[in-house]
Amino acid sequence: MKEKSNQPYQPIANYGIIGNLHTVALVSLQGSIDFMCFTRFDSPTVFASILDHAKGGFFSIQPELNELDYKQLYLPDTNVLLTRFLSDKGVAELTDFMPVKAKEKNCVLVRSITATRGNMRFRMHCEPRFDYARAKHSVSGTEHEVIFTSQDAEQTAIRLISSVPLQIVGDDVIAEFTLCEKQKAHFVMQALSSEEHRTIEASIRYYTETSFNDTVNYWKRWIGKSKYSGRWLEMVNRSALTLKLLTSYQFGSAVAAPTFSLPSVIGGERNWDYRYTWIRDAAFTMFAFLRLGLMEEAYAFMKWIEKELGTITNRDQYLQLMYGLDGHLSIEEEELSHLEGYRKSSPVRIGNAAFEQLQLDIYGELIDSIYLFNKYGGPITYEFWQKMEPQIEYVCRNWQLPDHGIWEVRDEKREFLQSRLMCWVALDRAIRIADSRSFPSPVYEWRKVRDEIYKDIFVNFWNEEKKAFVQSKDSTVLDAAALLMPLMRFISPYEPKWLSTLEAIERELVSDSLVYRYRTDKGATDGLDGEEGTFTMCSFWFVECLARSGQIEKARLYFEKMLGYANHLGLFSEQLGLRGEHLGNFPQAFTHLGLISAAFELDRKLTGWEEEHVARDKETK
Repeated sequence: MKEKSNQPYQPIANYGIIGNLHTVALVSLQGSIDFMCFTRFDSPTVFASILDHAKGGFFSIQPELNELDYKQLYLPDTNVLLTRFLSDKGVAELTDFMPVKAKEKNCVLVRSITATRGNMRFRMHCEPRFDYARAKHSVSGTEHEVIFTSQDAEQTAIRLISSVPLQIVGDDVIAEFTLCEKQKAHFVMQALSSEEHRTIEASIRYYTETSFNDTVNYWKRWIGKSKYSGRWLEMVNRSALTLKLLTSYQFGSAVAAPTFSLPSVIGGERNWDYRYTWIRDAAFTMFAFLRLGLMEEAYAFMKWIEKELGTITNRDQYLQLMYGLDGHLSIEEEELSHLEGYRKSSPVRIGNAAFEQLQLDIYGELIDSIYLFNKYGGPITYEFWQKMEPQIEYVCRNWQLPDHGIWEVRDEKREFLQSRLMCWVALDRAIRIADSRSFPSPVYEWRKVRDEIYKDIFVNFWNEEKKAFVQSKDSTVLDAAALLMPLMRFISPYEPKWLSTLEAIERELVSDSLVYRYRTDKGATDGLDGEEGTFTMCSFWFVECLARSGQIEKARLYFEKMLGYANHLGLFSEQLGLRGEHLGNFPQAFTHLGLISAAFELDRKLTGWEEEHVARDKETK
């Protein structure tokens, strides 16, 4: 009965995203919602056919025509998504959005279909599958209102109301209807709430008119606060809007990506759950918001991190590398063996066992973001700093430990360059904060450790044969994480050793503008099978490094080539495959904040470079 496609799985790039700052939904080019956790990012799915086309559940609205073209776009400067169906017999437009609300329990999804040209017949099919398609459910209702109720411990209840007649068929609901030109049909799905007192007709009118206008205006007002006005403005704004979708209205935290188990290798085991708050990713996200002048999100994250620091009372306790959105600690990993996975890429995992890993780099990213917040967002309090100081002392005592690194390798711990680098950053920024605020911190001891780390990196992570800084101590493997060295201001972008490292990375890890994070076929190991694609975030790091080292024209060329790998809506996943296909969880926060950072730096460099050339031209005339 599925009306979606002859192909059971759409390319990952064929999706747009809508959301309400509590959860998101992925909407395919063909008008099907194939992924949605309800009512929170880390809640179980109600639609997950992207992970199992037969069992996962979906919510589709399509014209009943065999030959269709599809087009998808956002209303400018919003997260309101339009999907157009184009044929010789007529044109229809599907509008999808989720009203932004303060409470996640009031989660609402609004779908409106319009026959913009010609008379057209449509079919709606709503097939929810609760609790990651593990729970059965009951269906009851009337011609214009249906209630789906899961039969598990949560007993999640969803209300679907419609302006056209609905028909219960087994566990699903369908609607078959004809619209004359300019007519509309509306479908509103919401978490069943005792706070909803409107009639069906009044609810539909409210959500499709008042709430629609409020949602459009919310997003336009939000992005209007951005201070960025440079080149590639549309792409930067889309990345910012995407990052905002991945932040929690309720908690101030941010997810690394809103999906789980979309594979990095098709048919392989590299399938992870990213619906949690990584200290690293969230800190970088805050940095992106600070650069754009979006202070509200930075304040919210600082409140969230202060709350987490407040739970650490023992001197030997330290921050986890990731938390649940609400700050909960345990994120046990589990395999959903009943789901076949995207294009049979199994196992499908929820939870993430990496939460127990030691990753020392998180302190550098976090304290760097605190330093920038203190400098540009507003002064931090001494009470906050007192909560942070034990974490800095932890770095002083443990910076020499091997860990799992930024890439969360699942084999043996190592002394990774990037972890060592970020320990240096942690101490360097802590010293700067304490000095600028005259906090009574042990900066003399911190400075000694910082300088010891600096010398350790230069002596023990430089490989004379490779003429480059390498992935880990005594290794010969190159790693794109080294690109952070000049970005974190550890080393001058013109330092000979750095330029030699940049050349080595380009030689071994770069394919045109695409960058691998490391190459398992060149000696890198991570404890997993399969050869990955290129890591898009690393490609943007590479662009920024080129720009900082004075290779402005090359940086611009590579950056604009990278923009061409975005999907039709300007969205990026984590990786790109051999055919340029998007791989991994989607959309990926790290990729979009990398884009913003590269655009910001490259635009600044280009402006100075062009002004310099104009001045030279005037001198020669």
